[in-house]
Amino acid sequence: MEIGAAIFFADYSMAPTDLAVALEERGFDSLWVAEHSHIPATRRFSHPMGEAALTKEYYDVMDPFVTLSAAAAVTKGLKLGTAICLVVQRDTIQTAKAVASLDQISKGRFLFGIGCGWNAEEMEDHGTAYETRTLKMREQIEAMKEIWTKDKPEYHGELVDFPPMMTWPKPVQKPHPPVLLGGAFRFAARRAIRYGDGMLPFASSTGPGSPQEFMPVWRRMAEEAGRDPRSLSVTLGGAPEDLGVLRRNRDLGVTRMTVRLPPEKEDAILPMLDRWAKLIPQLRT
Repeated sequence: MEIGAAIFFADYSMAPTDLAVALEERGFDSLWVAEHSHIPATRRFSHPMGEAALTKEYYDVMDPFVTLSAAAAVTKGLKLGTAICLVVQRDTIQTAKAVASLDQISKGRFLFGIGCGWNAEEMEDHGTAYETRTLKMREQIEAMKEIWTKDKPEYHGELVDFPPMMTWPKPVQKPHPPVLLGGAFRFAARRAIRYGDGMLPFASSTGPGSPQEFMPVWRRMAEEAGRDPRSLSVTLGGAPEDLGVLRRNRDLGVTRMTVRLPPEKEDAILPMLDRWAKLIPQLRT
């Protein structure tokens, strides 16, 4: 099992270039960044983890493709992921180009974590209907796969539709960067099995909703759908500094866990990374 780090980059946090170098030096396998274009002042739904979870960094987070491009420029092996990219709030064709461009710049290190989001007003401000957001996300990814793999792609869905076009670059990774579905376990799992390459489920380290509960269900769901569960990655957030829990999740088949970093400067983050630098090698024994 690999260990990555997740952060909301802001203008008051550690810089993407500095953090990426620090992570690579300490043996982390990946850097994951969040996305929100904005947070509407009034909302009819609360954050899935409660309104108290909607902290300042949600309002302040930088664009993920900008920060990951900066990180790509100063690293060689660190994987670069979105957790998550809110694709339903983005233009399909332009996002396909951003993904391919970042995969080119990073020489094939991009991991495309996606989700349809919970904030109805945020997506509606971008012209996306809350009620059809999951259909739109599936059609967007199907359309992007055409763009990434065909010389003259076209797509004709209910919500996403375009005639034959020509657009480059194509991604380095073939056929395309891994598409990882975020969300509550069963929703993320179903979508990942249908049109993804892995999932980023909400989960707890222990107790209800833990990998001990859902990993056997995940394997069964994949097998029943005719997909090899070993070909589908599972990335979990909230990695604890507990070697026993980490090893248990590794043995259950979890691909990666990510450490949530605060949007702060080096004096707060580097001590955390140094502690993890001692734990990471022990997961490989």
